[in-house]
Amino acid sequence: MSQFNKLKIFNDPIYGFITIPDTIIYDLIQHPYFQRLRRISQMGLSYLVYPGAHHTRFHHAMGCMHIMQKAIEVIRYKGTSISKEEEKALYVAILLHDIGHGPFSHAMEHSIVEDVSHEAISLLFMNKLNAEFNGELTLAIEIFKEKYHRKFMLQLISSQLDMDRMDYLKRDSFYTGVAEGNVNSDRLIQMMSVKDDTLVIEEKGIYSVEKFLMARRLMYWQAYLHKTSLAAELILTKTLKRAKELTQKGILLNASAPLSYFLHHKIAQEDFDDKTLDLFSQLDDSDIISALKAWQHHDDYVLSALSKMIINRDLLKIKVSEEKYSKEDVDQKISEFVALEGISVAEAQYFVFRGKIKNQAYNKEAEPITILKKDKTTEDVVSASDQLNLKALTKAVTKYYICFPKVLAKN
Repeated sequence: MSQFNKLKIFNDPIYGFITIPDTIIYDLIQHPYFQRLRRISQMGLSYLVYPGAHHTRFHHAMGCMHIMQKAIEVIRYKGTSISKEEEKALYVAILLHDIGHGPFSHAMEHSIVEDVSHEAISLLFMNKLNAEFNGELTLAIEIFKEKYHRKFMLQLISSQLDMDRMDYLKRDSFYTGVAEGNVNSDRLIQMMSVKDDTLVIEEKGIYSVEKFLMARRLMYWQAYLHKTSLAAELILTKTLKRAKELTQKGILLNASAPLSYFLHHKIAQEDFDDKTLDLFSQLDDSDIISALKAWQHHDDYVLSALSKMIINRDLLKIKVSEEKYSKEDVDQKISEFVALEGISVAEAQYFVFRGKIKNQAYNKEAEPITILKKDKTTEDVVSASDQLNLKALTKAVTKYYICFPKVLAKN
């Protein structure tokens, strides 16, 4: 295929036309590993709360690449040199940063795969693609692994003000309709610069940074940690764990071949060989939904009941509090449910459980967001801001939840 034909454009509802800047980017987008992201929900089961939230990891990755183009243009204009090879590597790294996500984004990491992060799986995919593309991804992988000497390039990929966060806040706000999450990414990018190899925001952009941090805080409480979304994801995780438990006992469950493989095997990071990675690359949301539709009719009470909850959006009751729920609170509800349904305590624990969620819009201990002042000195955004509420955003807020069947809810 000619080079001209590879320089396509996409029409995006957030940014308008997105151009493909390089033929290797086109080839990566066309690869089955990347096309799979069209079938991975960006916000998991959040569409059970926000019906419009059906956008995918594919949308998000393309958006990140687009605003990376804008950022490189601005940084170059302000005098920082970025070679063609570095530019291409930044596009590759941001395009592939989420390629390791499994079905419904996070549920796999906490259930049928043994605590292998999506970042680790992304790196495995990148290494495999690098072999296929004759080493053309080597520099992108160096940047992704924090091995490249130009620090600001990693900050564009992964920091507290990176292209990833800029896109997902704006995009998730658009698709959910949660207006508080909308950020002015154009303004933030126009205010970017590099000083002493560090990404900085010019002082006149400080209010845009403050809005960005506030939007992030609000999006976490209103969308990402919305209690109903949280309950749905927890139920999905429990369902997959139950399916794996039954499979390991020799009980045959209806599932696609890739999903069945992960149910039958204990998969830790060291087990991700080429065969496992290939099977993982065949998994997407449809495998899980198809399985849930079948499992809702299974003889196992736990698997059937949990599957029906998601398919029919008839979820567990969830209560969120600033006070920690006690073990006694949980044990009492477990006892009530055991008596009501005639199931074992172990089975009841799939329906009654507690946990905690944390929201921290800005972490002062991590890589800071640096403001470049008019006198060319730099300062952390919290110190530079005249907004007292920005200091409050650095404090981690923890809330506690308890989940239990609605039949146990007291009127």
